[in-house]
Amino acid sequence: MADAYVPRAEHRFTFGLWTVGNVGRDPFGEPVRAPLSPVAAVHLLADVGAWGVNFHDNDLVPIDASPAERERIVREFRAALAATGLVVPMATTNLFSDPAFKDGAFTANDPRVRAYALQKTMHAIDLGVECGATTYVFWGGREGSESDATKNPAEAIKRFREAINFLCAYVRDQGYALRFALEPKPNEPRGDIFLATVGAALGFIATLDHPGMVGLNPEVAHETMAGLNVLHAVAQAWEAGKLFHIDLNDQVPGRYDQDLRFGSVNIKQAFLLVKFLEDVGYAGSRHFDAHAFRTEDAAGVREFARGCMRTYLILKERAAQFNADADIQALLAEIHADDGAMAPFQGAYTAARAAALKAHPFDRAALGARGLAYERLDQLTIDLLLGVR
Repeated sequence: MADAYVPRAEHRFTFGLWTVGNVGRDPFGEPVRAPLSPVAAVHLLADVGAWGVNFHDNDLVPIDASPAERERIVREFRAALAATGLVVPMATTNLFSDPAFKDGAFTANDPRVRAYALQKTMHAIDLGVECGATTYVFWGGREGSESDATKNPAEAIKRFREAINFLCAYVRDQGYALRFALEPKPNEPRGDIFLATVGAALGFIATLDHPGMVGLNPEVAHETMAGLNVLHAVAQAWEAGKLFHIDLNDQVPGRYDQDLRFGSVNIKQAFLLVKFLEDVGYAGSRHFDAHAFRTEDAAGVREFARGCMRTYLILKERAAQFNADADIQALLAEIHADDGAMAPFQGAYTAARAAALKAHPFDRAALGARGLAYERLDQLTIDLLLGVR
């Protein structure tokens, strides 16, 4: 029997060079896997069925590479893309690894660091576009502080705005078909990171010179590690028309940023997220920003990548099953029943509508007494996920 969970190009699954290329280093241990060249990573991802590959500038081109080295590396990388059929939907800049960015990049107190960050990002944008990227992500991993005595947060946000405005203007001036996506995270590696949540980023985007160019890249782990609800964050971004990209992984709440295989911890959360993306018709990349366990060798990395995509496809199938389940849909119809009695009070404000609503008698006791059957609905969801429906 054919495997129903084989990834295809239409699923738009992507991984970063930094994901399958992760060598397993952590703060307490040295690398356990050999580095993987960009060309080797492209072929690995093609072998496991991915659609695309994303990169930070220095994942592809070392920060100290000469112009000749850069041209050779990019030429070989693009040849691997052509040979495998993989695409590059997204690129980003590493503004967090180099010691120059220890106090931030766009929000650093030192104006020379801020200028260097802009220079580095313009070169990285050029590289991303050269390789085919149409989305450019900004994760401000060092844009923050350990002590608020060191940096005025209002001034930092102003600097951040000036940088994004500058880069939007650069992209427009170059004629690039590129959108920006901000990636919120509440903490780590800084003590506190600016624009920590989807809501904060949405508020920031509204203040930009070209807000239509800038959206969001929510990440499962970033929301979960702070105890937030990733589905709500993604839904808010979608409802605002700002879900430009998404990072899928998994995370135990309250832990450091684990970047676990998608769906490996919070299976109901993963299911509801997949269901939402599929139900609303999200057409962007399903990007897996995750790493294999440090216990794994090269074969284990392949299993990790396959597992991310396989779990998504299983949950996509379960979402279709949920939508077709007669008992679940009947219960949802009952929960959301509307007899039309409130129609006169719905819609935009008018003085007459407000007056009629103020005068309408409500049976408050009846409203409070009604059972909503949410326990049954949630258990039906669990039954479905556990394969007994």
